[in-house]
Amino acid sequence: MYQLKDLLHLMARLRDPQYGCPWDLKQDYASIVPHTIEEAYEVADAIERGDFEHLPGELGDLLFQVVYYSQLAKEDGRFEFAGVVDAITRKLVRRHPHVFPDGDLYGAPDMARLEEAAIKQRWEEIKAEERAEKAEAPEQLSLLDDVPAALPALSRAAKLQKRAAQVGFDWPEALPVIDKLREELDEVLEAMADNDSQAIADEVGDLLFVVVNLARHLKVDPETALRNANAKFDRRFRFIEQALREAGRPIEDCNLEELDALWGEAKKQEKPALGC
Repeated sequence: MYQLKDLLHLMARLRDPQYGCPWDLKQDYASIVPHTIEEAYEVADAIERGDFEHLPGELGDLLFQVVYYSQLAKEDGRFEFAGVVDAITRKLVRRHPHVFPDGDLYGAPDMARLEEAAIKQRWEEIKAEERAEKAEAPEQLSLLDDVPAALPALSRAAKLQKRAAQVGFDWPEALPVIDKLREELDEVLEAMADNDSQAIADEVGDLLFVVVNLARHLKVDPETALRNANAKFDRRFRFIEQALREAGRPIEDCNLEELDALWGEAKKQEKPALGC
């Protein structure tokens, strides 16, 4: 079987100025980013669908993105793939003092088992120390500094809220968040009544932000929840299309009541059989 060194060699060959692939030679850091995001989502999709047969291939595609960036950096004299491996290994050893108490990857493990809450607290403390070390101007250091702006909006909202909650800027439980949700919905209605498109967009954004907050309090990952909702809508809408094809009716000829009835039938089909 091919090894990691073979993949690194392949990448170098693809970027060979004289004999490499023309497409690969045209790429740079920015042009590869959309592919990286797409490959990460394809990994998530394979896991969510339980498609473990194809998961190795999807993980390989994602790994290739890391190899690609490393090759670009090597050409620029910035770093190499070995530096990426070294950096992540050092970081994870540092962030797991309960596993590597003396900071040695191959040292003896800590026999004392810490509670999960204590481990999580120490993890956040170490991350805060790392942020302080990276900050050029500590007086301007923010808890939000390393929350990537390029994250999907729902995921970034959850991370921003989680980070602020570390210093007590948070609701104590879920019920007050529901009250805030109702308040934001009323503000959407007010903006609609004023027919102010900019205000409507702002208020809808606030509403979504509070929905993410509610999901966080209920221990639900909002990005995963919405992906699951998308998949459910996709599945049920396809059921409607198939039912209408079998009936020989164009979907455009159906009114909303008919479509809604088929939607209800799709929901019934998904419920587990009872009394079996």
